Amino acid sequence: MSVDNRRTARKAVSGDSAPREIKRRPKNRRAQIAAASAAAFGALGYHGVSMEDIASGLGISSAALYRHYPSKYALFREELLRVGRAMTESVQLPDEAADLSPEQRLHGVLDALIGATIENRPSVTLVRWEGRYLEPEDQRTLTEQQATVLDALGTELRGLRPELDDNDVRVLRLSLLSAITSIADHHAALPAKPLARLLDSACSALAHAELPPAAEVAEPTATVEIPDSFKHELLLHKAVELFHDRGYPNVSVEEIASAAGLSAASAVYRFYRGKSDLLAAAFRRAAERVSAAIGPAVAGSEGPEAALTTLIEQYVAGSFAERALTFVYYTEFQHVPAEERTVLRNIQRLSVEEWAKLLREVRQELSPAEARFLVHAAFALVIDLGRAFSSEPLAAQERVRLLMQIVLFGRPAQA
Repeated sequence: MSVDNRRTARKAVSGDSAPREIKRRPKNRRAQIAAASAAAFGALGYHGVSMEDIASGLGISSAALYRHYPSKYALFREELLRVGRAMTESVQLPDEAADLSPEQRLHGVLDALIGATIENRPSVTLVRWEGRYLEPEDQRTLTEQQATVLDALGTELRGLRPELDDNDVRVLRLSLLSAITSIADHHAALPAKPLARLLDSACSALAHAELPPAAEVAEPTATVEIPDSFKHELLLHKAVELFHDRGYPNVSVEEIASAAGLSAASAVYRFYRGKSDLLAAAFRRAAERVSAAIGPAVAGSEGPEAALTTLIEQYVAGSFAERALTFVYYTEFQHVPAEERTVLRNIQRLSVEEWAKLLREVRQELSPAEARFLVHAAFALVIDLGRAFSSEPLAAQERVRLLMQIVLFGRPAQA
């Protein structure tokens, strides 16, 4: 009996009618897990995702996921530091770049950084907004990675513009990084090549910006005085401060009540349904501040550029007056109650569309999608410069307004 015949006979005895299918783990399973977790963390934040959610999205069991990663934190940490490394490596010019002109060197760094950011867009949002949930040692590593990127940008800026002082370099290099990484703050779509060209053009304009002199002292921050008797407003203000300082998941209703001078958490429920209701109220206020300004600015201006210039002034002033609220608006959206998200998304989308529509009247060469990306980049500048220089005069309102104009118009406003 031949080998084949013996195999056929054994199948007949065992009752097997077909070869047993052997399921093998994909060779790129770890990469698949990283991609799925990045998308989940980017959409819902670190605290909004469980290992079960990630496993379910991949069609595998939680046990299979734990074979690759011992915890959700291990997944989160690896993805953030991986993206940090990718961005760090992208700004290292090859040896042959030594013969390039300063302009070529800067664009070489920018193009590589733009490419790495586009490639890792879902995870860049984690680097921007979720890094504070890393453990201290890992936070230091991420901070060092970001410092390496900024140092590389600063080195090439100094080569291009040796007249700049160190403080102006600090402002401009962060503006470049902000414009590039702002694509992680929203879901507008644009093919990779035109997006890279758009970001490169915006960064080129920023790199050549002529900043007004920095003030010698920081601008005074307006103090919000709320009477103790006005508990509804006081609770909202204190909640936003706590969300800003510690992150929404790490704040309790009891702590909000105590900060507002209430004796017990139960007193909060006389004004709000809970912590999430406070967050939703904060988001409504931030969204309406931007949307409500559009109509009067357009009606009171002679043209689209003048209207946008007015909107820029108002946006910067409002963001400076309520820095904590602006930051929370960017970082905590995934914690807003589901029933509120659609309304808030629509308000934000309509606001961006109105800004983009005005921008296209000024720059008719832009597509609708390109205009939207630039509007988001201009918004991101305000919060990023505010975070970095909140206690320094380097990013005064006049400077931030100018940088927003340059991102949008490609030049200072003429209106």
